[in-house]
Amino acid sequence: MNSTYKLKWIEYFNKIAPSYLQYKRKFKYYRKDNIKYFNYFLTEDNSILEIGCGVGDTLSQLKGTDKKGIDYSESMIKEAKTHFPELDFMLADASKPYELDKKYDVIILSNVIGCFENILDVLKQLPEHCHQNTKIFVNHYNRLWQPFINFSEFIGIKKKSPEQNWLSQHDIKNLLFLAGFDSFRTNTRLLIPFNIPIISFIFNRFFANLPGFRHLCLSQYVFAKPLPIKIEEVQHRKVTVVVPARNESGNIEKAILETPELGLGTELIFIEGNSTDDTWEVIQEMYEKYKDKREIVIDRQPGKGKYDAVKKGYDIATGDVLMILDGDLTVPPEDLTKFYEALVTSKGEFINGCRLIYPMEKKAMRFLNILGNKFFSMAFSWLLEQPIKDTLCGTKVMYRKDYEKLAQNRKYFGDFDPFGDFDLLFGSYKLNLKIIDLPIRYKERVYGETNISRFKHGLILLRMVFFAMNKIKFY
Repeated sequence: MNSTYKLKWIEYFNKIAPSYLQYKRKFKYYRKDNIKYFNYFLTEDNSILEIGCGVGDTLSQLKGTDKKGIDYSESMIKEAKTHFPELDFMLADASKPYELDKKYDVIILSNVIGCFENILDVLKQLPEHCHQNTKIFVNHYNRLWQPFINFSEFIGIKKKSPEQNWLSQHDIKNLLFLAGFDSFRTNTRLLIPFNIPIISFIFNRFFANLPGFRHLCLSQYVFAKPLPIKIEEVQHRKVTVVVPARNESGNIEKAILETPELGLGTELIFIEGNSTDDTWEVIQEMYEKYKDKREIVIDRQPGKGKYDAVKKGYDIATGDVLMILDGDLTVPPEDLTKFYEALVTSKGEFINGCRLIYPMEKKAMRFLNILGNKFFSMAFSWLLEQPIKDTLCGTKVMYRKDYEKLAQNRKYFGDFDPFGDFDLLFGSYKLNLKIIDLPIRYKERVYGETNISRFKHGLILLRMVFFAMNKIKFY
């Protein structure tokens, strides 16, 4: 039996449904920005479920190949089917169990949680339609805008609607957690939700991204994924560990002996990078020595730099999980077990090694390198809207299926990162992956010297930060 609150909203939506598409054109600037932001994180192969789809206009403009909308207003669903017959729409009360024929990659609730009598009841139905990598997109009006929205209804700019729920981002995250979801990113957009030539562009493109101003924006967004699972419930995967090695001949055998067997098995790929010592000869010698005991692949990179080596290794990898282990072994190979467990139990989808938690051995990292890492940490935490304490740790872990999508979209950010760290971080953000730091003990190098030039490479990385700022914050 429907409550008075729900009946008021159903009656409201049924009444406005025939003219709703035309009415929403009044707010096309706001709607266009909302769809643009959703599409930033979507790909053409995503399957999408929209809860509270209304007349289907938002769903029709989202990237995706398999899109379905549900709504509790019969008139809204009728209009949606009329205007967008190529899409799939269903009449359903999202607060009660409803049957669908698949699990979706993305579930969107766009400006509808204010209309639900019990938001938790709606969110608790979603796990049934999620796989472990499903993303939940929720956006809602900032409560600070409530007086302005009420005033716009009073003067007739906006249609007067029943009283709605007003929630903070914290409220939304808490409700998602109670329903079984992990909120991993929040953001806000639009200081001015209508088009004033030049002024709206400046305020919404630049000021809206600055501390202080962000809290005044109209639109607030929360992104979530299903909570982690237990290691006992994991479907184990084959692992590939890529070891870029330039002038690292003294570390090759140790890398083989100390890298653990993980999941369904571990493939070790050594990519030699134009060494000036006997690294390639040692790699060949160790391959012959251990090829019957370990799955080992060896090759030489065509270009220069760690980025080129990692790409080469990932291109020939056969594992479902991709890992990087720097040839200097300053990250202990046995720590890869922790990275594997964090990924397969879905604690994160991009596991980033962090050297800046535990005390380091005396010569593990030079002082200027520490300062540089701390600077890039602050810059990236702001850019990627997730805490990133150490951007330049060489050990990073992700699924191969996600890397393949990342590689397809690489042209968006460009191809000039000599290390590969930023390439992977930027690409993971664009794929809307949850990035988490995993603290590791950073050891002193026992063989050879670092291949990093602090000043030359630091300037390249700084250039990349400004380039990414334009592609992420000011696009």
